[in-house]
Amino acid sequence: MSVYVGNLSYEVTEESLSAVFAEYGSVKRVQLPTDRETGRMRGFGFIEMGTDAEETAAIEALDGAEWMGRDLKVNKAKPREDRGSFGGERRNNNFRNRY
Repeated sequence: MSVYVGNLSYEVTEESLSAVFAEYGSVKRVQLPTDRETGRMRGFGFIEMGTDAEETAAIEALDGAEWMGRDLKVNKAKPREDRGSFGGERRNNNFRNRY
C-alpha cells in the first residue's frame, strides 16, 4: 500500500519529500507525477514506506501539517480506477441508444 500526499508545493522534490517522511520510518519509494504536456509537477505524490505502522504514523503526524507554505493532505492511497482509454465512462454506447 502507499500513502497519498496532496496539496504539495510545485517546488517540492522527491528528496525533500522523502526526508520529511523518513522521520516516521523507512521510505521505499517516492512518486511525484508530472503533467504530460508541460512537465510540471501536478501537486500531489505517493510515498511507499516499509511497514503499515510507519505509514499510519506518517499519516497521523502529517495530515493537515503545514509544509512549504501549504497544508498537506495525507491519507492511504486508494487503488487507481480503470478509466478506459478516453477517461470517461462508456456503457454500451448509451449515447447512441438514447437518440
